[in-house]
Amino acid sequence: MSAPDRIRIKICGMTRLADALCAATAGVDALGFIFYEKSPRAVSLSAAKDIIRQLPPLVAAVGVFVDEKLEQVVRTVRACGLTHVQLHGAEPPDYCRQLADSAASCRIIKAVRVGTHSTSADITPYRTAIHGYLLDTYEHSRAGGTGQRFDWSLIDQLQLDRPFFLAGGLDLKNIRVALKQVTPYGVDANSGLEDAPGLKNHHRIHSFITTVRGFECERLASQQ
Repeated sequence: MSAPDRIRIKICGMTRLADALCAATAGVDALGFIFYEKSPRAVSLSAAKDIIRQLPPLVAAVGVFVDEKLEQVVRTVRACGLTHVQLHGAEPPDYCRQLADSAASCRIIKAVRVGTHSTSADITPYRTAIHGYLLDTYEHSRAGGTGQRFDWSLIDQLQLDRPFFLAGGLDLKNIRVALKQVTPYGVDANSGLEDAPGLKNHHRIHSFITTVRGFECERLASQQ
């Protein structure tokens, strides 16, 4: 897929209003809220709802779920006003389709944990069931949030046919390299912008977003 003129930026693992408003002010496109109790960045429904209702217009609210019951996901979408659902477990394509039908206003992002074992056969069944992918690092014992990058050269073998977010250990040290090597629709940062799990560093947030926007400007200038 060709490189987008504008790279979407998502920051995940939001647990505090101050962090969310900092990211919104800095120009983030989407914020992720993790509804998975085993995550150190898990957020309660009431806390997420309170943060989301105070976000400015056009900042997307993404709910992250791991093998959650469909009915519970739908209830959370409606209660919090989520705009997107990110599925980070082993949810099959039929689950994605049912969720799209049950929460029609919500767009579905399927996380794919990329490793040397990954092939296009893992991706193809989801083609008509979702709106995009999030590529994260494979680790056998964890559903995501490893803070480690994967081998970006493996992306080509997936033969993606939907927009994708690049995730997995992105931070200020590697984001420019990532954008030079990969042409994602968007990027997703989490632990690389934290002082501790769920506690974002505001300077890193601003610097990360500034770096991505600067890369966009440089790329567009080189094309003129």
